[in-house]
Amino acid sequence: MAKKSVASLQTGSKRLSKAIKMVKSPKTGAYTFVEAIMDPSKVNAFLAKK
Repeated sequence: MAKKSVASLQTGSKRLSKAIKMVKSPKTGAYTFVEAIMDPSKVNAFLAKK
């Protein structure tokens, strides 16, 4: 189960997006959040990756 959240960021002439994914730990079963700031074209690949 993954939580998807995407916010757009603009810094000067570059357009960036911040993606937040919720990942379940196989050892403890607890959920953690993984955040990354990237180009908008790479967001779907980041969210699809396990």
